[in-house]
Amino acid sequence: MPGNGAQRGQRAQRGQRGPWGRRRAWSRRRQGGQPGQGGRLGSAAASLIAGAVVAALLPLTGGGAAAAGTADGSPKAQVVTDAAVYPVKEGRTARVRISVATTGSAPIDESVTVDYTTEGDGGTATSGEDYRPVRGSATFPAGTASGTSRTVEVVTARGGGAEPAETVPLRLTVSGAEAPAETPRIVIDAHGLPYLDPKLPVRQRVKDLLSRMSLEEKAGQMTQAERNALTSQGDIAAYGLGSLLSGGGSVPTPNTPETWARMVDAFQLRARATRFQIPLVYGVDAVHGHNNVVGSTIMPHNIGLGASRDPRLAGKTGAVTASEVRATGVPWDFAPCLCVSRDERWGRAYESFGEDPALVTAMETVIQGMQGAPSGKDLDRRDKVLTTAKHFVGDGGTEFGSSTTGSYTIDQGVTKVTREELERIHLAPFQEAVDRGVGTVMPSFSSLDILGDGQAPLKMHADGAMIDGVLKDRMGFEGFVISDWQAIDQIPGDYPSDVRTSVNAGVDMIMVPTAYATFHTTLVDEVKAGRISRARIDDAVSRILTAKFRLGLFEKPYADRSNLDRIGSAGHRAVAREAAAKSQVLLKNDGGVLPLKPSQKVYVAGSNADDLGNQTGGWTITWQGSSGRNTQGTTILEGMRKAQSRAGGAAITYSEDASAPTDGYDAGVVVVGETPYAEGVGDVGNGHDLRLSEADQAAVDRVCGAMKCAVLIVSGRPQILGDRLGDIDALVASWLPGTEGDGVADVLYGKRAFTGQLPVTWPRSEAQLPINVGDAAYDPQYPYGWGLTTSTRAPRADGATRAPRADGAERLKELAAEAEAARKEGRADVAKGRAIVTAARLVVQDRVGQKITPAVAKPFAEADHLLLGGDAAGAVRKLTEAYRAAG
Repeated sequence: MPGNGAQRGQRAQRGQRGPWGRRRAWSRRRQGGQPGQGGRLGSAAASLIAGAVVAALLPLTGGGAAAAGTADGSPKAQVVTDAAVYPVKEGRTARVRISVATTGSAPIDESVTVDYTTEGDGGTATSGEDYRPVRGSATFPAGTASGTSRTVEVVTARGGGAEPAETVPLRLTVSGAEAPAETPRIVIDAHGLPYLDPKLPVRQRVKDLLSRMSLEEKAGQMTQAERNALTSQGDIAAYGLGSLLSGGGSVPTPNTPETWARMVDAFQLRARATRFQIPLVYGVDAVHGHNNVVGSTIMPHNIGLGASRDPRLAGKTGAVTASEVRATGVPWDFAPCLCVSRDERWGRAYESFGEDPALVTAMETVIQGMQGAPSGKDLDRRDKVLTTAKHFVGDGGTEFGSSTTGSYTIDQGVTKVTREELERIHLAPFQEAVDRGVGTVMPSFSSLDILGDGQAPLKMHADGAMIDGVLKDRMGFEGFVISDWQAIDQIPGDYPSDVRTSVNAGVDMIMVPTAYATFHTTLVDEVKAGRISRARIDDAVSRILTAKFRLGLFEKPYADRSNLDRIGSAGHRAVAREAAAKSQVLLKNDGGVLPLKPSQKVYVAGSNADDLGNQTGGWTITWQGSSGRNTQGTTILEGMRKAQSRAGGAAITYSEDASAPTDGYDAGVVVVGETPYAEGVGDVGNGHDLRLSEADQAAVDRVCGAMKCAVLIVSGRPQILGDRLGDIDALVASWLPGTEGDGVADVLYGKRAFTGQLPVTWPRSEAQLPINVGDAAYDPQYPYGWGLTTSTRAPRADGATRAPRADGAERLKELAAEAEAARKEGRADVAKGRAIVTAARLVVQDRVGQKITPAVAKPFAEADHLLLGGDAAGAVRKLTEAYRAAG
């Protein structure tokens, strides 16, 4: 989903007070309490309120910010409170700190008086029964230092019954300064109700809470707004919003992990002012690490993880991402993307693990890495997050030229498939995700056109047969469905029709993200008119509440900061470095140019050699990403220099455009490729193509014409090389390796062997597109699954190594026998099968060299598909067929 919209919602009227007040017995002594020890606030909320943190963070915060100077230049005073909401346990004391502040922290130049009272309309608590009324004044004489505070205490009553939360406004009348933007509210916490009891089963807690909620409160839970679109932070409580999100690049200032945690805590604090204090579930697109946060660990994009063919590693990257995301108070990640990318012209191709559904399915270990056990029992851990399988279904199969979204050519277009293709290619990864317990599913912007069914293409957000029928009923998905960014607006019809169509189709929470007020009102109206059933609403809200209970948000709504210091840590970056190394695919290595030797004098050129933003790609700090040093990390050039330096090698010469003299070098490395983009903005034909830039082409020609050279292509998809391939000695598909350029250097210098394999077919020309494994006509530059190695010894099926034999045909016979024996004996586990097939693949690649014909490419690609499906014996048979075709 893209970045922020600009449209603002309208504030809704506050609900009427409920009849839940009752007589209370006053405590004989004032209950102050200590944070974290059953006092008026939990430790996270207490630290949030102290020091006017909320006021300093966001302009929409109720406490306000220091006022600007007056026309004559003298400092203008403003009265601020340290928060807008003060949760307090029943019988305890709320303390509201009132401060004066001026620009530049100068003393105030005239006396300021603040009259305060708890009396008046607007609260839901009863004066004299629920709390002891307060009235008084606080005076700040002229000359008072900016930041000086006075504290007002409001003592609440200890009662005996179970109740929802009740509010007590503290009204402030200010003279001599500007008043706070909002009236601060004390909130007497809900207590004694069954849904608050963590010992009860989640199902019982959901049922109890649902039975107490009004239609308006249920509609609020189904509403997700973008943080920047809030007209006021008070709207979180006014509408009872269920969720907020940060769109791509929607970040706090400064963009640090601690500030993220404070921001999310500030939003959660607002949710405490609702009747049942249902916490928000905050969501972000952490699609390759916590990629919105400066200093986080940025992993290779999914296409690189697919190239690694390492499900264990995918799980580790997911675990690192989840740990960093949850540390900032965010419990929900809009990842992983389970699209099966069938056309490299798609601007989201790099978000896919590959073109083969078997590969995508194999890499779904990332779900367990992020979320834990399929049962959801680990979701309340401080290092786990709720995951999202997206985009349901077929977004990777959209037809080129079918998009009607702006200037997009393929993204959000129409996927035209037979029912068999739909099941085999696009639905299969989602069944795996459901089996793994994925928490949420996001429908696609695209439309689905099932060939032969006589129906017109249908927007996925309107497709009840797929969402309700296939996903929820047939597949047994028990989580909740979240819409994509303003996606319901693309459903034909007026807005009420969009709302009822999407909700009736099975969408449980709507990412509005700007018109949250309009959506909330419309949803309530549609239910009252009978066009959406109350049972459908209850089903949606039950699913949402279940996720919140499993996440432990009712008990711990605020950020657990204990893992903040692990964000971007050496341990996390080591995982990203391993992933970067294993994602590198060696396509060609004539003359053994790679690995480099530290003793060699190396010349480095190309636009992507020393550009961190280019190697991290889109969805990095901002939605579209950006060139340059946009976060912390190591470029490929920096990694190479460190590798050379550690080994005591010669200094590397770097010339981006290869304009420096090229004489006297042992080897050249040219790092070229794409600049960042995301979604349809990156569609080919929308200002993008699959060819190297003129500057990159010139750098390749100059370096490779002067010395032995290796060309690294840093990109989100294959690039068309044309007639340049013959001049290149070594070619590497580097994909988008993330922040750890050291990982790329590791394989360039032989610290790790190249082991990556193509996750997509590498085409000879753009005219061939789309081209995929299994096609009847298949003549690529490099087939799916291709990947050379720099290991000096070929793997054996038993995990050991030995030198490859000269007689490849005999070796393939041995491997076929091993695979067949393992199959018959029922011991063909994944690791053993991959070892057997890898050995066979290397034999075939050694024979084929760069003479890849259609007769070789087709069975070669199909072999890896069979292996991923668990048929190692079949894979060896296909590789044997490719070997024979090589002549």
